[in-house]
This record gives sequence, C-alpha cells and structure tokens, in this order.
Amino acid sequence: MNSKESLNAMEVAELLNITKNTVYELVKRGELPGYKVGKKLRIDKADVNQYIESQKTGYNNKAVRRVKEIVQVKSENVISSSKDIIIAGQDQILDILSEYIKANISDIRVLRNNVGSYTNLYDLYNDRISLCSSHLWDGDSNTYNYEYVRRLLPGISCVLINLAYRMQGFYVAKGNPHNIKTWEDLINKNVSIINREKGSGTRILLDEKLRANNISSSNIKGYDIERNSHLSVASSIARGEGDVGMGIEKIALQVKGIDFIPIQEERYDLVIKKEDLNLDVYKTIVDIIESKEFKEEIDGLSGYDLRDIGKIIAYT
Repeated sequence: MNSKESLNAMEVAELLNITKNTVYELVKRGELPGYKVGKKLRIDKADVNQYIESQKTGYNNKAVRRVKEIVQVKSENVISSSKDIIIAGQDQILDILSEYIKANISDIRVLRNNVGSYTNLYDLYNDRISLCSSHLWDGDSNTYNYEYVRRLLPGISCVLINLAYRMQGFYVAKGNPHNIKTWEDLINKNVSIINREKGSGTRILLDEKLRANNISSSNIKGYDIERNSHLSVASSIARGEGDVGMGIEKIALQVKGIDFIPIQEERYDLVIKKEDLNLDVYKTIVDIIESKEFKEEIDGLSGYDLRDIGKIIAYT
C-alpha cells in the first residue's frame, strides 16, 4: 500500500478536527477501522473518508453490524436466549457498563445497539432489547424520560435508574461568530444547522423547544441535514459544514475548533423492566452501577455529573 494512503492517529485527528484520544476511542469502538504497524496505529485515508460520508448520510457501518448481531440472536424479533443481554443507547457509559457485566458474569453474551432513545423504548416494548438508556425531554411536564416510558411501554412497569446528568447545548465555531445563544437565533437566515436524526434525545429536545417557542422548523436553514451522533455533529461544525449543532458538552471537549454554548441540563437514565429486576443478571447490573469502582471510572471521563448515579428515579 502506498504510504500516502495510510494515516497515523494525529493525522486523522487533524482531518476530523478531533483529539488524538478520540481517534483511539473510535477505533476501539469499531466505528473507524484501524490496524497496527509495529506498535503504531495506522488508518487508511479511504476509511476516514468513508467514515465522514457515513456520518453525513446517517448510514453507520457500526450500527449495521450491531443490528446484524442482534438479528442473529433473535427469533421473530425477540431475544432468543436468557444468556443474551442487549444494551441499547449511544453513550460511552453503556460501553463501560457492558465491559463490567462481561467481567462479572462469564456466561452472559453482552451486545450493544447504538440507537436513539425513542427507538430504544420502542424496541424495549417489543422485546428486541434487554435494557436501554433514555434522555427524552417532555415539553409539557418539563421532565425527562418518565412520560415517554409511560407512553411507549403501556402496561409495562419499568424502573428508571440514573446514570448521569449531562449538559446539552449548541456547538458553534470558535468565537461564536453568529452570536448564537437562544432558540430564536436558529431562524437567522445566515445560520445553518446540522441536526440529529429523528428518535435521538437531542433531536426531540430541539423539536420540543421549537414547539414551545412557536418556531417552525421550516424557518431553520439546514434542519433536514442530519448526523447520527454527537461527535459527527460537532465534527461537522468544526469542518464548517454548518454554523450550529446540538449535543452534549463532553463531546465538545474532544473536538477542536468549536465552542460550546450550554442550554439545558439533561437527565440520562437507564430503563429496565421492573419484572427483570428479580433476575440475578439485572441485580448484578444494578450492583455494578452502584459500585464505587464504576462511579470512579465514569467520573474520570469528565463531562458527567454523577450526583444521582445508581439512584432509582422513578417507577412507572
């Protein structure tokens, strides 16, 4: 292979406007193919370009692979074995939780499904996943998660266990050249947005805020341009593909060339069916979340408020 077609981690970081550590994280999570030459990580430039294009179109190879994995352990769209645990949600906290479960329960196969909160709850209702995360804001009650769990899982009692609080806000170019601070600033004709996909908690927050402020999405330039992760939105803003996007503060710390404008603190919860709490595997999951070791590892990532981690927020 021509050496010009292969990049090191720093070169990829510069191309994507992210930190070097974030590149390693993308490779570790399988979102960006990489390989070792000696002890050095190398990434093909073609794969970097494909990653960028996949984020633009909302098509995510990793998500497709995960769906295929889930299909393999399902029969007629239900989980086929009590030995399978499918955890749905997009935050790194869930990746770490998965590793803890594997370390504590040797005979359990843990799979991850990287999709948005609204879809998560729908899949939980249909027994397609085992448990999921949620950060869905309801504009009428000004609360997180409870109202959506009640509506999307009718007749099913669930427990909401807090994982963290995160700050949602606007990703803007360095220096915030368009002075974007409020929802009304999104209708500026000189401002173009990079949106999240339907079903994500961030997209629902935006749409609910637009409704509450009587703002029509048709007046927002770029509203239909979607990306399928906080990172891809932030990177798009850093590359100048849009002027503003929404996401969590943690990701803003990993992407170069952008500022973060805080808008609203959100509650990030784990949703488990109440009847499942009687099973040993779910008891172990709760014990992990409540453990000092798990809390310390999450706390070391920065960007999370763990004041209620492990706390039962509500029963539905």
